[in-house]
Amino acid sequence: MKRKRWIHLVLMLAAILLGLASRKYSGRLPAFLADNAGDALWAMMVYFGFRFLLVHKSIWAALFLSLLFSFGIEFSQLYQSEWINEIRGTLLGGLILGHGFLAVDLVRYAAGIAAGVVVDWLVGAFFKHPA
Repeated sequence: MKRKRWIHLVLMLAAILLGLASRKYSGRLPAFLADNAGDALWAMMVYFGFRFLLVHKSIWAALFLSLLFSFGIEFSQLYQSEWINEIRGTLLGGLILGHGFLAVDLVRYAAGIAAGVVVDWLVGAFFKHPA
């Protein structure tokens, strides 16, 4: 289980680095990736975070919790108040909470989580540990 936890930590950190790079170098990416990769990678990071924290639970539990968390954050963007917008105005707050509701983000999150499940399954098969 310790090795499995480390694998999910590495995958989570990789998703973070790729997500930050997709924002920083968006001008060098194809338009589709520049528009969609950051949100998908954010949700993938959330998925791997749940896999790291809940190492004894199934992929399905992490998938469900990741969708619930990601969609909850997106819907929370419908709430606009000075105190939360100040948090969203910081770098970390903006990365975590976002800025404004976009329905297309829900699709991006679902795609990122689905991609995370596939990566999780492939890595699990490679390292021969049960998902």
